[in-house]
Amino acid sequence: MAHSHSSRRRNARRQQALVTLTGCLVVLIVVCMGCWALVHGGSEGSAVEVDAGSGTGVQDDASSAAEPVLTEEEQRVAQAMATASVNCTKDAPQVTDPATWDERGKALMEGLAADPFYQSEGLKYSAKGTIPYMIAVNRAASTVTVLALDDEGNYTRPYMAMVCSGGDDTPLGFFATPESYDWRLLAGPSYGQYATRIWDSYLFHTVPYYSQHKDDIEYDQFNELGSPASLGCIRLLTCDVKWIYDNCPIGTRVVIYDNAEDPGPMGKPGTIYTDPANESLRGWDPTDPDPSNPWDAAYRCGTAIRSQAAWDEWNAAQADGRWNNTLTPTDLQGWSTDSSVEGTRG
Repeated sequence: MAHSHSSRRRNARRQQALVTLTGCLVVLIVVCMGCWALVHGGSEGSAVEVDAGSGTGVQDDASSAAEPVLTEEEQRVAQAMATASVNCTKDAPQVTDPATWDERGKALMEGLAADPFYQSEGLKYSAKGTIPYMIAVNRAASTVTVLALDDEGNYTRPYMAMVCSGGDDTPLGFFATPESYDWRLLAGPSYGQYATRIWDSYLFHTVPYYSQHKDDIEYDQFNELGSPASLGCIRLLTCDVKWIYDNCPIGTRVVIYDNAEDPGPMGKPGTIYTDPANESLRGWDPTDPDPSNPWDAAYRCGTAIRSQAAWDEWNAAQADGRWNNTLTPTDLQGWSTDSSVEGTRG
């Protein structure tokens, strides 16, 4: 009798399983048929018309709605974003329409020149000898814009934009660079690479290093790039401040201004995150061109928003070797200082 009950229970379970399996197969077939109809135009409303002349499929409005067509402006911004955002692992860039860069650069310089404060500072943005660029620092928006000469011989044409950090003590005004240094002692003490003096004790330099070693950067401060963080100097990614060191001769004009609402003619570049817990990478600026840098070499071009002319110059400098001619000597200690013990300075 027990054997008979057990047999009936097994048969019942088999029958229940068969019913469940059959139901699942029916649902699966219905879903597949629906997907096939959607993809292949099984319904009248989503049919695909074939252009006999070109042999290409032309979808109707119902299908094309899923793939919106970008406007010309959106295409330009997307193209600029594609190069400006490739290394941005922390903050994304804010890129303006490249078609407006020249107009916006001219408006910036004309607006500053009309400001009574900058008139009293003697602001000039006309060509100065053979100096190719002028540098505009937006202290409030943590953005540096390099301006090249326009067709009228004025520094109004946006060339590239760099993310930076200034501070409350960063002076507003109009200056000309007097000297530069491969390494420079900073407050703390701390140290900066590829420093260019702006005025008095204020310089362009890298994020500070605890010691004069390329693998000992103040990594917590590196993650503050893009916001006010310095004691008054302008901190930049190593690749960006080295570009200034290499390409902006002594006497290059610098204007520092505030505009929290508009970072600059090209927009504001993004930033890179360095993990404080990663002891093998945290001591390095990811963009440092030194061959000993353990970060992926793809980071070496940084996050700058570049015009086509700036990209052409960048690529040429890599190809002909001039970018490596001014590398600071490699001097490593093999570890990075623990910021929880030392604190941050500079």
